Amino acid sequence: MFGYLVRRLLSAMLVIFVTSILVFTLFFYGPSDPGLTLCEKSGRCTPERAALIDKALGFDDPVTTQYAIYVKGVFAGRTINIGGSAINCPRPCFGISYTTRQPVSQILSQRIPATVSIALGGALIFFPLGLLLGVLAARKRGSATDRMLVGSSLVLSSIPYYLVALLAYLYLVLIWGVAPTTAYTPITHNPVAWFTGLLLPWLVLGITNSTAYARFGRGSMVDSLSEDYVRTAKAKGLTQRKVLIKHGLRAAIVPVLTIFGLDLATLLAGTVFTEQIFGIQGIGREALQAIGDQNFPVISATVLLAAVLVVAANVAVDVMYSVIDPRVRLS
Repeated sequence: MFGYLVRRLLSAMLVIFVTSILVFTLFFYGPSDPGLTLCEKSGRCTPERAALIDKALGFDDPVTTQYAIYVKGVFAGRTINIGGSAINCPRPCFGISYTTRQPVSQILSQRIPATVSIALGGALIFFPLGLLLGVLAARKRGSATDRMLVGSSLVLSSIPYYLVALLAYLYLVLIWGVAPTTAYTPITHNPVAWFTGLLLPWLVLGITNSTAYARFGRGSMVDSLSEDYVRTAKAKGLTQRKVLIKHGLRAAIVPVLTIFGLDLATLLAGTVFTEQIFGIQGIGREALQAIGDQNFPVISATVLLAAVLVVAANVAVDVMYSVIDPRVRLS
């Protein structure tokens, strides 16, 4: 077990390292010119001024030197010269925002609580709800209940998520006024406002995503209930509830957990549609604005954050396999 964890952590760090190289090369050493972009935002750009900005930010240095400075800033921080002023960028330093002149890590730290609140709240709805519907459909396999659950999940999942979220916000909040206005309030400031402001995004995200888990859970549960050990448990006289939960669900949840880990990591990296439609300033909305502003440090930091979360989710799910399913042995 320990050796497996060491190998997985080393491979995870290698993936993050390679991703950081690709992200840095794509955004800072690609066809775009960060110095020119920053110069144009000042409103009085000339070729000479753009060249001075490139020199001040070190964009005229060899790419290996630039990447070494970038990595050093992540672990130790650095000082960045923009517009003739030196800006202190504490660790982890992912650069300075071109629009606000703030360290990118500071911007992300302000946006992360909103995204985490949306992601965890939605996950607490779609994972148990989808799994419950999947187990119910598998238990009633071939019945009208099974067909209704599978059919309704297919219909709902065929509708684009952004359309469902937009219609829910338009009718429930703006037209009918039956749902509270969506907004993010820190839970430490006002727990009631935090809950009411995120209730509709949670419900929309949870209900729409639960359809996929209902289908995955049903398929996995049907396979699990057809195994020999389940038939043996039934032959021993165990109750249907024990057979379903203790033997069937425990094995069926393993592949569903893989999807859940990756989905949760993706949501934590930014719920773009949810934040944009419901007007919540999280990581996803910040990244969307950064793309429109060509704010390369913010874009690259969000991409790198997403990579770290996905890699961490993979490692966590692999470890949880052996805890949930005793047939799985990590070696």
